[in-house]
Amino acid sequence: MAARSGVGPVPEFSGLALRELVPDEASTSAEVSYDFGQFHSSLNMDSPWKGNCQDCLGEDLPEVTPRRIRDLLGHHTAYRARLPGAGIFRCSITGLGFEVKSAVTVTYRYNTWTTHLSKADQEMWMPAGPLFHIEVQPGVVQAVRLPHFICLAEDVNTSLCSIAHFESGKMTLESPTRLMAFSAVLENPSFSALGVLWRKIRSAFCSLPVHSLVLIFQQLNAASTTLHLYLIPDDKSVKRAIEEQEVNWNSKLIPKPPPFRTLFLGRNYRVTSTKQAEITPEEQLPLCHKNLNEQQPFVEIYIADMGGGTGLHMTDTRDGTEVWQASLRSGDIDHSARVFKASSGAAFLMEYKTALCSRMRQLPTILLRLRDADVINSDEEEEVLGQDTSKKKNRVLLELVKKKGVRAQERLYQILQVVDPYLMEDLEFS
Repeated sequence: MAARSGVGPVPEFSGLALRELVPDEASTSAEVSYDFGQFHSSLNMDSPWKGNCQDCLGEDLPEVTPRRIRDLLGHHTAYRARLPGAGIFRCSITGLGFEVKSAVTVTYRYNTWTTHLSKADQEMWMPAGPLFHIEVQPGVVQAVRLPHFICLAEDVNTSLCSIAHFESGKMTLESPTRLMAFSAVLENPSFSALGVLWRKIRSAFCSLPVHSLVLIFQQLNAASTTLHLYLIPDDKSVKRAIEEQEVNWNSKLIPKPPPFRTLFLGRNYRVTSTKQAEITPEEQLPLCHKNLNEQQPFVEIYIADMGGGTGLHMTDTRDGTEVWQASLRSGDIDHSARVFKASSGAAFLMEYKTALCSRMRQLPTILLRLRDADVINSDEEEEVLGQDTSKKKNRVLLELVKKKGVRAQERLYQILQVVDPYLMEDLEFS
């Protein structure tokens, strides 16, 4: 094990910041949630942590869906999951995995790399996945699986990979026990802030292969068709930060497949359209990993006439190789944009209440986002989840949000556009 000292600050989340870890103190805060994550006994075969790479083979693991909680001051949010017994489990939201020898409750949240890495360390090391702060009962976790986005199917030097452990303002580097397609495994871990780092080598940095995502959002308040297109490493913490910002900008996610080739960190990729379009600030996008608190780079695509749809393409600027393509149809853009602008969230929820009660799915994700936006609290979440059928749960949620007023209904409307855009479009078109 190699050790290094850093001058970064003490982790924000250290020292049992979430006192609700102790069951006897459940009454200390009304904001604390005690319902543990739901265990999915069947494997989720569509899990994104099987990966979007054609060459990398991931693991099919039982998943747990965590609950979101807040610290006593309400400043930070975290995930809490109940692992039901001995085995290997993966978080359905973050991709973080745990091998445990008995049932245990795990609490974890995303941290920001730059608040822990010193400037000297940032020159030497590149984050290769999210940074997590993890708290769990000692002696139960046999191994932790930390997500990373490096494509191991390409010719990479895996000896450059380390797991960073931050404690009391110091960084310790540990070699992973095993490096797998989408995660780095560390056996017998100690916990505080943990994440995967990759050592920078100038000769190889601009050819580091990574798994990546393309995210497209439509600006609903903009003239004609205005899109924001992002190119990012497959880091779920960055993806979530972008989604939350775009929701605040009143944007709608347009789901499209990821790149069909391996992309390389440090390279530029050109975005083009088969239809006349204005792409600003320029057609090139760099593939880079930026911090959660930084603005992620994107290109804005303005298309005055979307009749008949259009095709979007992305090519490597070094050799012109096409790495991604997607078709935007009129059903993705034109009709939905006009209807969304004409209808407020409150009007939509009122008009389609019956259909939403029957068809609204992904309730855990919707509740997480509503909690994060402070639209509902833990008691109200319990009231929703306490119903005995999904239809009753949806009805209670819609009634709760309606009582909170127009702004709350608008936020639920925006969340539904991101979480289940196809349902929203189908309801509008019907």
